[in-house]
Amino acid sequence: MSKPSSSDPLAWWREARFGLFIHWGLYAVHGGVWKGRQLPGIGEWLMCNFKVPVGEYRTLAEQFNPVDFDAEAIAQLAQDAGMRYLVITAKHHDGFAMWDSKVSDYTIVKSTPYGRDPMKALAAACARRDITFCFYYSQALDWEHPDGVGNTWDFDETKKNFQRYLDEKVKPQLTELLTGYGPIGLIWFDTPVGITRAQSLEIRNLVKSLQPACLVSGRIGHGVGDYGSLGDNQIPAGRLVGDWETPATLNDTWGYKTGDRQWKSVDTLQRLLIDLCSKGANYLLNIGPDAQGRVPAESAQHLHEIGAWLRVQGEAVYGTQPNPYPYEFSWGRITRKANKLYVFLTDPPHAGFRLHGLRNEVRAARLLGSEGSLTVEQKHDRASDFHALSVTLPSPLPVHPHPPAVLELVLDGPAEVNEDCIQQPDGSVFLPGHMADLRISPESAARQVPVDRNSVFASEAVEFVEQTVGDHMRIGGGGLVENWRSTLDALRWSFRIDQPGCFEVRMHTVAAKYKEWVGGHRVTLQ
Repeated sequence: MSKPSSSDPLAWWREARFGLFIHWGLYAVHGGVWKGRQLPGIGEWLMCNFKVPVGEYRTLAEQFNPVDFDAEAIAQLAQDAGMRYLVITAKHHDGFAMWDSKVSDYTIVKSTPYGRDPMKALAAACARRDITFCFYYSQALDWEHPDGVGNTWDFDETKKNFQRYLDEKVKPQLTELLTGYGPIGLIWFDTPVGITRAQSLEIRNLVKSLQPACLVSGRIGHGVGDYGSLGDNQIPAGRLVGDWETPATLNDTWGYKTGDRQWKSVDTLQRLLIDLCSKGANYLLNIGPDAQGRVPAESAQHLHEIGAWLRVQGEAVYGTQPNPYPYEFSWGRITRKANKLYVFLTDPPHAGFRLHGLRNEVRAARLLGSEGSLTVEQKHDRASDFHALSVTLPSPLPVHPHPPAVLELVLDGPAEVNEDCIQQPDGSVFLPGHMADLRISPESAARQVPVDRNSVFASEAVEFVEQTVGDHMRIGGGGLVENWRSTLDALRWSFRIDQPGCFEVRMHTVAAKYKEWVGGHRVTLQ
């Protein structure tokens, strides 16, 4: 794996594709339960959601003694899972420092019975395994500091001086993290609510002055990060342009929560990894250790199984570029690297593999982890410029050590494909929203709405500089159609049909985060 370099800071990150996120802090002490009440949301928001006074929350430090924390075991878990970088919460929104910070006594070293710096041990353990070590740092939300954003139950909002908080806490602590723990791959900033563009740039410039090769995550705000951050657990609708990452959970929470047993299956986690890689996004998958420092057994087991699969199929993940086609497939996903295509057969067809629109000559085909080559047939209709490929697959497909199998196609050069909406071998035609021609009426185009900067949590890697934004239909950052509210507006596609006939039309929608699409909506097809 390449190491962080100021000449090309993103090279190692693009190659990595898969990383480990760790949310760990004082909130693990009660595991989502406060005075007998179950926390309805995610575990690390306990202090905010229950409006726990700072003085009362600080007493959790007296109970925090993670004697079972094993930095070597956690770094080894990341390596066994096939993860190439590790991001851990140095300071989350509760303001507690999980390292030996000199800025205040509110740290794991000075305020807890544990009295040690787990970040030192983890940085060393990662270095021994060639895992890029990174920190999460909440730069805006801080419920402990009188000038930080978010704590409205202890501190008077009208008396807050956010710049003072940046100068007195954020910058000195970032300096400690970037000068005391060796090379840092990236600082994972989060939720820049209330921060100005100038302040985001102040923080970025500080990071780069201390470690020029250290990346700055997209959630620093105002589009000044080195790469874009999608929303929590967000899966984009199609191939992305640029560098992106999705932070994701193994269950429903980030910080440890005793009542959350909603573990995603290994199959689901693998499909998410494959889907994100095929669209050009890294997958940063989270674990939440408990108050003793132990990783939940389900988390460890799932990561070990993913790692066993990656040891055979990892060539199709690491260092790959996204699918050359601008749409998804019903049978699986595609990544590419140099003159190779990697076809993930998550739902393989029963009668061999067929693919339309590949213009290259296929020189060789094989299943990763298996011996021998596969039979390939290609056809090209010059009149319609229609390309068809078929590959004979063994039945049943080999499992190494479990599905999905990956088909490697060696091409005569970098992949060239027909990027139109074309009919698939099963007769279907997929018309994704991001490939549509948006027909927006003058009435819709004229609608403007004000932007409330204080409500924007930077899961969107965009720069909020205008006071208003168009309220009309548009394609959002994740490739989804947004704000389709007028019957005067329309989506229009052109597509290529190889086998004419009668078609059934199915419309697929994605509910907005935290909201449901409720009745009364109709779509007219012409």
